[in-house]
This record gives sequence, C-alpha cells and structure tokens, in this order.
Amino acid sequence: MAETAIVPKSENPHIVILPSPGMGHLIPLVEFSKRLISQHQFSVTLILPTDGPISNSQKIFLSSLPSCMDYHLLPPVNFDNLPLDVKIETRISFTVTRSLPSLREVFKTLVESKKVVAFVVDLFGTDAFNVAIDFNVSPYIFFPSTAMALSLFLYLPKLDATVSCEYRDLPDPIQIPGCIPIHGKDLLDPVQDRKNEAYKWLLHHSKRYRMAEGVVANSFKELEGGAIKALQEEEPGKPPVYPVGPLIQMDSGSKVDGSGCLTWLDEQPLGSVLYISYGSGGTLSHEQLIEVASGLEMSEQRFLWVIRCPNDSVANATYFNVQDSANPLEFLPKGFLERTKGLGLVVPNWAPQAQILSHGSTGGFLTHCGWNSTLESVVHGVPLIAWPLYAEQKMNAVVLTEDIKVALRPKANENGLVGRLEIAKVVKGLMEGEEGKGVRTRMRDLKDAAARVLSQDGSSTKALAELATKLKNKMLNN
Repeated sequence: MAETAIVPKSENPHIVILPSPGMGHLIPLVEFSKRLISQHQFSVTLILPTDGPISNSQKIFLSSLPSCMDYHLLPPVNFDNLPLDVKIETRISFTVTRSLPSLREVFKTLVESKKVVAFVVDLFGTDAFNVAIDFNVSPYIFFPSTAMALSLFLYLPKLDATVSCEYRDLPDPIQIPGCIPIHGKDLLDPVQDRKNEAYKWLLHHSKRYRMAEGVVANSFKELEGGAIKALQEEEPGKPPVYPVGPLIQMDSGSKVDGSGCLTWLDEQPLGSVLYISYGSGGTLSHEQLIEVASGLEMSEQRFLWVIRCPNDSVANATYFNVQDSANPLEFLPKGFLERTKGLGLVVPNWAPQAQILSHGSTGGFLTHCGWNSTLESVVHGVPLIAWPLYAEQKMNAVVLTEDIKVALRPKANENGLVGRLEIAKVVKGLMEGEEGKGVRTRMRDLKDAAARVLSQDGSSTKALAELATKLKNKMLNN
C-alpha cells in the first residue's frame, strides 16, 4: 500500500492500532475499529508488522475494510538469527520490536496529519508503547482473549515473585483474581517453562501492562462475571478495563463458498450437524486425525469437518504459514469418505465459519477453544466440544467446561491421544444426550445475554461509549 500522504488534519479523532501477526488478532481489532467508526465517528489506521508477504486471506480481509479505516504494512523484519523452533510468543514479540524504527516513521506522519488520540496494541505489542509516549499519544491495550487470561497477565508479576517452582508442579490450583482455581498445567503455553524465552517475553509484557491508560477486553460480564469484576476493582497503578465484547466477524469476508458446505447444510435437519474446526492455526497429529475420523464415523452423527494436513511435531503448524500443497483428504482412513457420504461433509483447509455457526442446521461445534471461535459460538448459541491445542486454549477450555458449563470435553489417554470411542461418546452426548441438553440450554441463555450487552443500553455498548468519551475529551483538552 502507498505511504500515507500528509494532508490537512482531519476533524475526527483518530486511533492508530498495531495488531500482532495472525488473523485471530487482526479480526477482533478490526471489529473494535468498526464500532468506534460507526457509533462514535472515529477514524482508524492499522499498522501491521510483518515477517514476510502477508497471506491471501489477510489481503482479502484488508481489502474489504471500510473507508474510514486505512492500513499500512511495515517492511518485513528478518528472523535469520532465530531458531526454527522458536515459540509463537517470542516470534510475535520480535516482530514488533524489530519493526519499531519503521513504525516510528509511519506514526510520525499520522500524528502530523490526523488528530491521533490513542495508540492501541494487542497483548504482545507493549514495546511499541515507547513510540506513542514519545509523541505524547495515550497507549492502550486491546486484549483479544478471555478476561481470565487478562487477569492472569496483570497478576503474573506477583505470581512470578512468589512461586519458585514450575507452575505445573504446584500441588494446589492457582487462584487468579476473580476466576475459578486452575491447575498450573492448564495455564497458557508460554508459562509452562519458566526458563524459556517465551515466558520471559510474557512476563516482560505483563509488567508493561500498567503503562497503558486503559485495557479493552473482548468479553462481557454475563460470560466472565468474576474475572471482569476483579479487573474493574480499582488499584493504584492498574489501568481501567473496558469490557466491550463480544466482538466477532459477522461474515467471512468476500470469499465465495466454493466448498458447497452451506448448500449441504441447507439440506440437513435443524440442529443436527456437528461442525468441526481447529481454527486457522491448529493442526492434529496424523494418528489423532485418524481417531477423530473413526470417532465421527462411530458416532453416526451428521458432521461438517474442516480438515488440514496433519503435523506430528506442533499443534499450531498453520499459525504463520499456510500448509503445503498436499491434499489433506489423503490422510483420512481408507474408505472413510465413501462410508460417511450423506452423513458428513469434509472440507479441505477453509470454510465460511461465521455462516456455518449461524446456520439453523448447525447443532454443535468441536473447537480448539480459540477465543474468536468461542465468541462466535456464544453469539450464535452453538454448544461446544472443547479440544484445546495451544496458546491459552487449555485455560479457555477450563472456563467453558467447569465455569460457564457450555462445553463437553473428551478425555485423552496417558499419551495425550483422544481415542475414537471417547470421541464417539462425547459427540453423541452433545448432539443427542442428556449432558448436551444442559449445555444447549446454558448456551442459549448466553446467546440472549450477548445480544443484550450489545444493544443500545447494553453494558458493552456503554463501556465503548465511556472509552470514546474519554478519548474525545483528551482531544478537546490538547
């Protein structure tokens, strides 16, 4: 995209946003921006750090942004000196820190041409705060995950100072402020090895959270009441928290549904189909993929499965890179597609998730528990099977199964593999069992609550208005 030209300052208050790499970060930030634009007359510029060419899905997504939203791609940073197996959190953090010189140039141009009132980064972007502070612009955080994870981030420096062993070795569950107790082994991935660089980055960012003038949370009180109450309790040096969720993508962009899955769903009975997707970054081992296929077949339930090529070494193989050109269908058990024809549909690599979850025939969702997917399920009232893979997904699964109780969770064996019999049992339990009825009822209640908080007088609408007023007053006082 062309450099932003210097023009006379526009009258609208302007926000600059720095998303971390990954569609799961970009989507909710764009939805947040759209609300500020439509409800409060802001304008927005996204500045995207990169480590190479952006994906086709990102190109399509960015090309469909509204006219009051601009974007700027920063030059790719070089990672030649990083090991190939570097953790996601480290890689994201380095992408931001190594982009700071080019970010500063673009930021300077924006400050000269627009009334910039805030600079918003997401969870791993706090090193960019220095640029905002240098230009006397207020730094904010947009937290795209759970209020529980945000509460952990703010609590982590204290936890780090008081615990000497690995968190997973603690005999008792950890009490994160406002949350249900959680075992150390279920905390997000980067805290599982305190000697690893990813943990050091996480701790570094969590200490800088208190530099923010506010934190925008993609959640709401009826979903995470305890965590949000704790987050909003005033403490010296703790930034105010604005719960404005659920922010979800209401359509799947301009991609055409070439898979035919929506037409297929039209032909299925109401609430009869289990949708299966492990997100844009999630991958299974080949052995686990075989078990999922066999379990689905044994369950005799209708299903729509978005399948990716397996990866036997990491669970997030497609987070930064789209898988190779291999056909994922080739990894399925022999004869599986023929035997399940009519009952199930298997779609390689991508499907229009927002439309699938809002479709009347979709009655359940087997999910990796990424927060975007979880919020989409809540908005559309679709009950869940929790299958966490990486990042903070185990924490999300605990919230969904033990706290909110809108998900069932299959049990893995001692080797971490979920067997076909367990998969079949849980799928049947959700789609036609007694357990599924309770989960479905609670999810329906949450769907109603999500609609209420986003209504004109809803708590999330009010929280966004409070933030917008604060930023507009800052512009008037400058």
